[in-house]
Amino acid sequence: MTLKSYLWGMRFSAILAFFAWALVLFYADPTKGGIPVKFVFYLALFLFLSAIFVLMLSWARRKAGNKEAVFSDLGISFREGILLALLAIALLILQSFRILVWWDGLLVVAGIFLAELYFLTK
Repeated sequence: MTLKSYLWGMRFSAILAFFAWALVLFYADPTKGGIPVKFVFYLALFLFLSAIFVLMLSWARRKAGNKEAVFSDLGISFREGILLALLAIALLILQSFRILVWWDGLLVVAGIFLAELYFLTK
C-alpha cells in the first residue's frame, strides 16, 4: 500500500465517520438517549477525530522533515492521532458527567503523555 492510497483511505474514513457522527446528532439526541446512543456518539466522534489527527500529523511531518521518512513515521502519526482523539473523548466524557475541572484535565493529559512516553521507549 502506498502512502497516497493510505492517506486517501484515511480521508474517506474521516468523511464516513463525520457523517455517522452527524447522523447520531440529527436523529438521536445524545443528551436524552440512553447508553447505546452515547456510546455510538462517542465512538463516531473518536473515529472522526482520530482520522483527522492522523491526517494533520502526517501532513505536519511531511512539511517539517524528509518527504521519504513520512511513510516510516506513519505508525507514529497513527498512534499519536489515536492518543489525541482519546484525550479529547476523555475530556468530553468528563464534561458530560460535569466532573471536569482543571486538575482532572491535567491528570488526563498526564496519562496520555505517559502512554506516549511508554510507546517511545519501546
